Amino acid sequence: MCLGVPGKVTDIWEAAGTRMSTVDFGSSTKTVCLAYLPDMEVGEYTIVHAGYAISRLDEESALETRKMFDDLGLLEDEDGCASSA
Repeated sequence: MCLGVPGKVTDIWEAAGTRMSTVDFGSSTKTVCLAYLPDMEVGEYTIVHAGYAISRLDEESALETRKMFDDLGLLEDEDGCASSA
C-alpha cells in the first residue's frame, strides 16, 4: 500500500514550464512536482503521493501524521510504500 506522506517544501524552481520542489520528509528529501498545487510556497507543508504534491496542510497536522506513520512503522522504505511483510 502506498501512502500520501506529509513533508515540508524547502525549495521551488521551474523545469520545462512546471513548478518543481524539494520536499523534506524528516529523514530524506525528494523532488516533487507542484502541478496540482501551483501556489505552494517554501515553508509550507504538503501531502506527497507518487511524486506529486496533492494537498496542503498545516504544520501541526503534518508533524502529527508523520509521527503516527513512524510509530506504526508505515514508512519503512523511502518512497512511502510500506512493505507487505
